[in-house]
Parts: sequence; structure tokens; C-alpha cells
Amino acid sequence: MLREIIENFGDEVVRVSTPVRKELEITRYLLRHRERPVLFEDVGGWQVAGNIWSTRDRISGYLGVRKEELVHLLTDSMEKPRPYRVVSNAPFLKNSTSDFSLLELPIPKYFPNDGGHYFTSAIVVARDEKGFVNMSFHRMMVTGERRAAIRLVPRHLYSMWKDRAEKGEELDVRIIVGNPVHILLAGATSVAYGVSELEIASALSEKAFGKPLEAVEVGGIPVPAETEFVFEAKILPELTNEGPFVDITGTYDYVRRQPVVVFERMYHVDNPIFHALLPGGYEHYMLMGLPKEPQIYAAVKRVVPKVHGVRLTEGGAMWLHAVVSITKQHEGDGKNAILAAFAGHPSLKHVTVVDEDIDIYDDRDVEWAVATRFQADRDLVIIPSARGSSLDPSAEKSLTAKWGIDATKPLDRKEEFERARI
Repeated sequence: MLREIIENFGDEVVRVSTPVRKELEITRYLLRHRERPVLFEDVGGWQVAGNIWSTRDRISGYLGVRKEELVHLLTDSMEKPRPYRVVSNAPFLKNSTSDFSLLELPIPKYFPNDGGHYFTSAIVVARDEKGFVNMSFHRMMVTGERRAAIRLVPRHLYSMWKDRAEKGEELDVRIIVGNPVHILLAGATSVAYGVSELEIASALSEKAFGKPLEAVEVGGIPVPAETEFVFEAKILPELTNEGPFVDITGTYDYVRRQPVVVFERMYHVDNPIFHALLPGGYEHYMLMGLPKEPQIYAAVKRVVPKVHGVRLTEGGAMWLHAVVSITKQHEGDGKNAILAAFAGHPSLKHVTVVDEDIDIYDDRDVEWAVATRFQADRDLVIIPSARGSSLDPSAEKSLTAKWGIDATKPLDRKEEFERARI
């Protein structure tokens, strides 16, 4: 599946035919070609691809929508998940073995001070005792031939693991690598416990391709049939050091005590492609940031009826800075939109609110709006000592000053702020 996707990108793909080392060398190519997919044809005998989904245009083109429609596509899929179809076979089932070593796989070490080689595109699938299936991204630092440290933020998988760990039990999981973007985006969403990300992926599949997601049961846990690699694994009630690791801001995250995961069996398609997701790269931005835009959109929509778009900006690592386009109906709508955006994505540090005539995907257009429609003494909102993102190195114990710019036209003087047009 991944091979077909990459082949369809044609001449946009950078093909590296010479052997490439998985220690740091992969990173150099991915940094050199930030917006282009890179296919490495020989990384210790394996094929590796990165920067596959590094632009909005490539993602939206694959899903059959305009980039401006991505937020609506994701919103609809998150609000209206669809059942996936369980099938009996999948290409990855052709190759199955318990005789493998993580040390021999093309798992990169991306930056010099990383704690080790890292799974970065891996999605973990788990099923709880009531049958709920959770699917979420988790980085994993390889610590041995079959062992890794898995980063669990206190969300759904953490809760499932903690329930087992407190009883001294292991959590059975499936780890998938090499997935199309509708699965990756679904795995990065933050929804209520009980809403399965597999069903969000199925909704995206129905909207984009006219068919539900197909999944195969692997030892009682459903995994997408389209994935390149599947690992049967268990997360132990045991902790080890994880990190340092470069996160989305391009700065090193610190060392933490995290659970141990043990890999037991590996499946893969014929001639698989391992997905190397560059930490702090544009692909990381897209996959982590795009699923947050619907949350901001929904929050702003609750206070301003006409919301035209939301963009987490690349300059803010698609995590800390956003631009929101609205149509004002009352004075004060711009400031209400600022406050709502912060509520919709609590990690947000800076937001600019603009009118509908501003292209939120054009940084120069947004800056023009700030230059001509904003006055700091009346249009700047500052919220000191707010809870922000732990990924922001300038924050102190995750406390940050949040600030918003209302760059919208005054309703009683709109004509004075119009651009000359022909």
C-alpha cells in the first residue's frame, strides 16, 4: 500500500539508491528535502521512506479534498465515526516470524543526543476488557533485541496500561508501522474514551475513498489491513529510562521513567517500506497538528457563528501558533475567538484572528492584516501564567504567557480597511 502511494507521487519523490546508515544519515536527507518524500532503497537491506505526508497539499490531494476542506473532513470524521469492516486476510500476514531483532530493523537514530534508535511513526492498538479499541501514536526507544521504552502520556493507552500494571499484569498490544494518512491522522486525534480511532479512520476512508476501513484481527486485536509492519507486543508493569528525544519543537525532551514494551512477533508485507517520521520535521508537524485544528474550529464556532478556517502554522511547529479566520458580527468577536481558540487547544501559545478576506495559508497575507488592522493597545490579549505546552522550552513548569492578536476590521469602519482591487 505504501509503495503504491509513493509511486503515485512520481517525480516529487527523492530516491536514494546508495546505501544509507540508520544512524543520523537518514536525518540529513530528510532535512535537506523537507517538503519532498524521500525513499531510501537500502538501509541495512531494508527500504525506508520519510517526509511522505510533509505538506497539506499532498495530504489533501490523497484524500480528494482542497486543503481548506481538511479541517471539515477531520471534524466530520471525529464527530461521526463509522464502523470498520473486519476481513480475514491482509498482505502483511504473508510474512510472519518470531525470529527477529529490533536491532536489525531500519529503526533510525535521528539526532546525536537521542537516547537511542526510535520508532516515531508507530501506532499502538489495544483493546480493553469491555471491547473498546484504542489506536494512538507512541514513540518507542529501542533498548534491546526485543525491548523498548514506550512514552505514554496520561491518556487512554496509559489508563489501559495502568489498570493492568496495578494488578501486576501486562497489556497486550499491536504496534503498526507504515500506514496511509487517513490512519495516521485518526491515530493522532484526541477524542473521548470510548470513541475508537479505528472508526474515525473508517469514516475518513468512506469520505475519501467511498469504502470503510478494513481491519484484520491479530490475536483478538483489530489492526488496519493496509499497514506495512505489525508487531505483537506486551507493555509490562515495569519502568525504564526513556529519552532524550527531539520533539515537535526541534528541541530535546528530557529523560523520563516510562513503561517497557516487549516485542514477540513480527508481520510484514512483501518488500515492506519502514516509515521514518522525522522528529520536528514538517511531516511531524502535519500529523500532530492537523487533528488539533478541528478542536480549535469547534471551540471558536461555539462563540462566533461564522468560522472560515483554522491553521496551526509551520512557524509555530503546528502546535504553538494558530491563525483563525472569522466573519465578525459584533465587536468583541475577535477577542472571544482568541479565548475560545486557547480553550480548544490548551497547548496553544499565540493566535491571530483575521477576517475572511485574508488567506490564512499565506504568512505574508496574515502579516499584512496585522500590519494594517491591529493596534497593540486595543487589540492585544495577554493571559499571563497560563497552563501551556510542556514541549515549549521557554515555558516554566508548563506555565506560559498566552497572547492573541485581533487583526479584524472594526465593523463601523470596514471600508477604510479594504484593499484596493480591480
